Amino acid sequence: MAGKKKHKGLVIVESPAKARKISGFLGKDYQVLASMGHVRDLPANASEIPAAVKKESWSSLGVNTDADFEPLYIVPSDKKKIVKDLKDALKNAEMLILATDEDREGESIGWHLVELLKPKVPVKRMVFS
Repeated sequence: MAGKKKHKGLVIVESPAKARKISGFLGKDYQVLASMGHVRDLPANASEIPAAVKKESWSSLGVNTDADFEPLYIVPSDKKKIVKDLKDALKNAEMLILATDEDREGESIGWHLVELLKPKVPVKRMVFS
């Protein structure tokens, strides 16, 4: 990572249109990227179930019925590159700023992003309208 400039913050929004709009306000000290909506979900089909749990009786349900219905979250194949790009960008950020929508879906996306990215920098919430 030598030579890469550290950003004051990585701002994650839900859509590319919002990313363009917000980056215009924040300037070059902030990198603004879009999650393109949800980044994790329950498996949609048997091929998405991880091999480590495929033989478990509950795996086809997407929740572990033996562990208080713990959800089995996966990153869908169409989101893997987005997640990789977000993780790479986070390596060059001094803080993570979540700017997902204020509705339940936006809050869910923000929660999943933190769970998945496991930031080692401060996490803040940004609200805009």
